[in-house]
Order: sequence, then structure tokens, then C-alpha cells
Amino acid sequence: MKQLENKVAIVTGGGSGIGAATARLFAAEGAKVIVSDIHEDACLKVVQQITEAGGQAYAVRADVSDPRQCESLVAATLAQYHQLDIAFNNAGIGGESNPVADMSIDGWNKVISVNLSSVFYCMKYEIPALLANGGSIVNMASILGAVGFAGSAGYVAAKHGVIGLTQTSAIEYAAKGIRINAVGPGFIDTPLLSSAGMDTEMKQQLIALHPVGRLGKAEEVAALVLWLSTEKASFIQGAYYPIDGAYLCR
Repeated sequence: MKQLENKVAIVTGGGSGIGAATARLFAAEGAKVIVSDIHEDACLKVVQQITEAGGQAYAVRADVSDPRQCESLVAATLAQYHQLDIAFNNAGIGGESNPVADMSIDGWNKVISVNLSSVFYCMKYEIPALLANGGSIVNMASILGAVGFAGSAGYVAAKHGVIGLTQTSAIEYAAKGIRINAVGPGFIDTPLLSSAGMDTEMKQQLIALHPVGRLGKAEEVAALVLWLSTEKASFIQGAYYPIDGAYLCR
């Protein structure tokens, strides 16, 4: 039997990178997957990949920085598949790169909204749906949820916040059958990294920060998210799992 047979999962930021890899893996393991992204075409492409491989998926465009759209995303999930068992709150942006005193107010607000507030908004509406049968939430943090990184104050603050939010909500809902955990990828070779305008020299500098000697792969993070979403991780509550090629060991 597949690991997620008869389960329904939401993946935000599912149109590319880690989100797309996780959506495909969830579907391959038997889940019906709601693929959500702010870019509708990207959602539809991943849904097509899943259905062509024999899985089940449905696209829902949503801007998760808007709480009303997060509510609508969960409502669409229940309308389409009548239940919710797993949520991977993955959507995020890199945000503005500047020292604290030079960061724009708009830049700060945007990265906090997309990378932190959206996790709260999603959980606010996912948790009531999950209470019916129990289930799992995995939130996207980062290695930068544990350490600082010059020029990325908004991103770092948001990811630290995601870990705190994950731990607090895990305490509140563990006895109610909902497991809530966070993953902390190192620098992963995804479109988000490419969109930062990184040249070859900058990429090599990032690689050098990882003792393993390379960047991570989206599929490697997806495998961790899958495990946390199954009953194999039934005693894992409020945890933060770095997956970082030893970045945090330096």
C-alpha cells in the first residue's frame, strides 16, 4: 500500500521547486493533492505532470499573503476532495537584500507577509479541517531560521518566526491528533535561487558554505516532508529538521 493512500494534501508554492517536487511525491504515494501557487499556469503544469503519471491533483491559484485566499484554498480542498489530512505550507520568497537600516519598509512587510504571516493564515484555516480526522502540517522554515545571514533581515526574521509558530501550535494541537513540524533546507538548487540573479561565482560561494560540497536538491527536501507527513513520524511533534549538507555545523 502506498504511504499516503486515501489522504488529501495541500501544497502551497506547489508550482515550482520544492513545492512541485513534494506535490509529485505525495501523489506518487497515493495522495490526492491540491497544488496551490500564486502562478496559476505553474499549478496547472504540475497537476498535468501528476495526472499523466497516474495520480490525482487539482490546481487552486492562491496568494497566501491574503488570509481570505487561504480560507478559500481550504474551502476549495474540502469541496473537491471532502477532507484534509496533510498540509505543506511551503510558499515563500527570497525578499529584498539590504542591510537592516537600508531595507525598505515595503520590502520588510512583503517578506514577512509571504514567508511568516501566510503560515499563520494557512494554519488558521487548515487546523479546523484537520481536526476531523487528525493529520500533519509541515511548515517551510530554513537554515536561516536558526542563524543570521547578512543582507536578509526580513527573510531571517520570518523563518525564525515560522519555527516559533510551529513549536507553539504543536503544543496546542498535539493532543488533538495534529502533528505540526518544520523543515529547514539549506540552499537548494531551485528557481527561487536562480531568480535572485546569482552568477556562477556567487553560486560557488554558496556551495562553499555547505561542507557536503554542493547545493541541495528539491527532491531531497520532498523526501523529508513526505516522511514527516506519514505515520512513520507519529511521535514527531514541534520539531525543526534542518536538511542542509552540514551548513549549520560550521
